This record gives sequence, structure tokens and C-alpha cells, in this order.
Amino acid sequence: MRGYSISKDDYQKRLRRIEGQVRGLQRMIDEDTYCVDVLTQISSVTKALQSVALGLLDEHVRHCVAHSQGRAGVAAESDMIDEAMQAFERLLRT
Repeated sequence: MRGYSISKDDYQKRLRRIEGQVRGLQRMIDEDTYCVDVLTQISSVTKALQSVALGLLDEHVRHCVAHSQGRAGVAAESDMIDEAMQAFERLLRT
């Protein structure tokens, strides 16, 4: 079971909403919408995706990393922490 399984429906709704925003961006470009308005919408989509990513990361740490304790010893726990830190780093680079 993945950490986000409990919130899966919520994530799917949010991602569908973001998908609609991206389609709106395509429409804005097709209609030659003013540059700043397009950039504003891109910023909104980016923030929405970052919010989803933070939620997934939070659930990963709370579920997957926390549940790794005691399963296969210190090495597995350390690997899970390393994996979580790499995910943080990827998120911060965006």
C-alpha cells in the first residue's frame, strides 16, 4: 500500500483540475492571449503541481519512511531516509 492510497481520490481530482488548467493554457496560446496573462496562469499551474508534490512527499515521509523502521533494520531505514531526501532535493530544484 502506498502512502497516498488513502488520499488517492483527492489527488486524482486535483490532477484533473490541473489538467484542465493546462488545456486552458493551450487555448490561451491558440487565442494569442496577452503574454503576462499566460505567464500568470503558468504560475498558477506550477503552484498547484507543487502543492500536489508536497502532499505526496509528506505522505511518503509519514507512511513509507515511518513504517520502514524496524522492518529490515537500520540499513533499510537509512535507505528510506536517503530516498526521501533525494525527493526533497528534486522538489526544491523545480
